[in-house]
Amino acid sequence: MTENPFFEAWTTPFELPPFDRIRPEHFSPAFDRGMAEQLAEVEAIVAAPEPPDFGNTVEALERSGRLLDRVAGVFFNLTSSNTNDALDEIERDYAPRLAQHGMRIALDPGLFRRIDDLYGRRLQLGLAEDQMRLLERRHLGFIRSGAALAPEAKARMAELSERLATLHTLFGQNVLQDEKQWQLVLGEEDLDGLPADLRASAAEAARERGVGGWAITLARSSAEPFLTFSARRDLRQAVYEAWTRRGAHAGAHDNRPLIGEIVALRAEQARLLGYGNYAAYKLDDSMAKDVPAVRRLLDQVWEPAKKKAAEECADLQAVARAEGMNEPLAPWDWRYYAEKVRKARYDLDEAEVKPYFVLDNMIRAAFNTAERLFGVTFAERTDLPVYHPDVRIYEVTDAEGRAVGLFLHDNFARSGKRSGAWMSSYRDQQTLDGPVLPIIVNNNNVARAEPTLLSFDDARTLFHEFGHGLHGLLSKVRYPSQSGTAVRRDFVEFPSQVFEHWMAIPETLRRYALHERTGEPIPEALLQRLLAARNFNQGFATVEYAASALLDLAFHEQALPDIADVGAFEQAQLQHIGMPSEIGPRHWPAHFQHLFAGSGYAAGYYAYLWAEVLDADGFAAFDEAGDPFDPALAARLKDIYSAGDTRDPMELYIAFRGRPPHVEPLLEKRGLKGGEA
Repeated sequence: MTENPFFEAWTTPFELPPFDRIRPEHFSPAFDRGMAEQLAEVEAIVAAPEPPDFGNTVEALERSGRLLDRVAGVFFNLTSSNTNDALDEIERDYAPRLAQHGMRIALDPGLFRRIDDLYGRRLQLGLAEDQMRLLERRHLGFIRSGAALAPEAKARMAELSERLATLHTLFGQNVLQDEKQWQLVLGEEDLDGLPADLRASAAEAARERGVGGWAITLARSSAEPFLTFSARRDLRQAVYEAWTRRGAHAGAHDNRPLIGEIVALRAEQARLLGYGNYAAYKLDDSMAKDVPAVRRLLDQVWEPAKKKAAEECADLQAVARAEGMNEPLAPWDWRYYAEKVRKARYDLDEAEVKPYFVLDNMIRAAFNTAERLFGVTFAERTDLPVYHPDVRIYEVTDAEGRAVGLFLHDNFARSGKRSGAWMSSYRDQQTLDGPVLPIIVNNNNVARAEPTLLSFDDARTLFHEFGHGLHGLLSKVRYPSQSGTAVRRDFVEFPSQVFEHWMAIPETLRRYALHERTGEPIPEALLQRLLAARNFNQGFATVEYAASALLDLAFHEQALPDIADVGAFEQAQLQHIGMPSEIGPRHWPAHFQHLFAGSGYAAGYYAYLWAEVLDADGFAAFDEAGDPFDPALAARLKDIYSAGDTRDPMELYIAFRGRPPHVEPLLEKRGLKGGEA
């Protein structure tokens, strides 16, 4: 076998992974050595003859596992962005092993004794603020992993963690298999209603998949535009049903049996730790704190959103009847008729708008916004290795020309890349033993075309993920465990969601919404109509999102879940909350990867709405200042992006805003103000 790059020092700029040399066969030995090295490092901490202190215990633990972190950082980014059969097999093999490894450290009694001893003496240790928080969070992490349990319970916690890692991996791979395998091949007679850019991206998808004509795939950037524009109701139904049934087909890739087991095992974890259910366990370490607080937030939008959606539905049904459709509106009809109503009400045609939202221009808009707010600039590097030709790499520098990190942008949907949009890192910023600069990646799933045009929502998603990216890039912390986005789940969406606002300010649109052929800026009349329509269809958008958040709570609030039939469970819950029949949840359980391809957002999907309270209230400060780039506010906002997990998130927010957040800007942003009851 060739030399393993993971066992060498990387001489690439910024120590970027040498993607051109890394092969699937390198990962297994690198994982094995990485785990062995970390276990030896932990054993040395436990066996140290000196009494525990912050340096020989907490900081030593922060230094442990560097090889494993390097290997995992590359591997799991590739399995999300550019996977293949070999990587999938390794992931199925190593997911439980890595979980077992993590629990072996988390449940090590000698290590916990040292951490617990320090925690008990923490006020006498003379720690800096970031060190005190690191110790407190580390101690809490051990407790929540089961380190204080009796031996039998600890052993069971380890078994549960290992099995859940396997189930999470299978869940995500099953969804990707469905997305890779399904396509709707269109002939000339099937294109009625489709605008030129969608035809172009569908032709590109057909070429990539080796079929003739045009192909609609299960990438959101393919399916949703088709549902918006296709005049063929039968084809809209076919696409909608394939989109919503991902992971729910009988056979080898059926996720429904996995869900019941995942939910049951999580509930058992919670019971072992003394909680009544998994939601109570998960929310105990969040800004929300408990289920009632989350339900209060969702209740503030659910009924007003349903009321607004009913009004929207009546308008859509009227248009459908006028066009000769006498059947009740179905979920695959909503986007199609909503576009017609939007056009009539605001004289706004998506086909007229999209030519002004060219992908490269929107990327430049995001970069310019970051420069004006935070003083960072992005310069493309074409001399660095990438894991796929789609990836573009930028060197990031600050206002003084100092290096900040590397930013990787991977924007196009393709086979082997999971759907959705997300930010991740190949390396996190820290200064524990000298400066380590971050390597951050944004993934989007835009349908490729020439030129690539975005919808307004696509552009907003681009800014959203870039906000996450800035959270990683601007991090200025000492310890790796506190770096960048390593914050509570219902705070991590604030830096991303607040950044979305700058995409839609008139100043940005006038400068960067340029016509794909002429280069002319968006006409002022069209710009004003576009901004006036921002609250259009918000009843629908809020209902589909909130329904998914309520389903999440329903799965995880049960003390002793026994879900034999996931379909029956989801339908019973939707009936219980009064889900409109014309709208489906944004995520159906069998493909709800936020919940079941990992535990990050389990009992936490509400976090987007929680963070939206913060982002709407936070951006309102710039409105009040009369300047979307107000220097003083931008500096205080940058403090949030830079702080990582060194301070309590509400303290960070109040330091920025001067007070706790108010919910009214959220209701106004979603067009629900005045309808709440």
